[in-house]
Amino acid sequence: MVPDCPQCALHFERENGYFTGALAINIMATGGLFTIVFIALLAATIPEIPVVPILAVVIPIALLGPILCYPFSKTVWVAVDRAYLQRLDPSERFDERI
Repeated sequence: MVPDCPQCALHFERENGYFTGALAINIMATGGLFTIVFIALLAATIPEIPVVPILAVVIPIALLGPILCYPFSKTVWVAVDRAYLQRLDPSERFDERI
């Protein structure tokens, strides 16, 4: 990820730990996907639940999901932060930085 936006020169990581919110969004998205797929597979296979095939589906979600979702969660976190800051501090608006 580039340190500054090429369009508006916004510095993305303003302080250490800034992307902790992105990590939380990533965990919620991956955990939600894992839960939905796991419950759907269990519901579809009741009463004979095949454990190994279900694990073969949900373990890759748990392992690869956070890696694949993290760039998107960073984007969502920056958007949430910008929307929140624009409501609080008008001097931090995009228009005034250009």
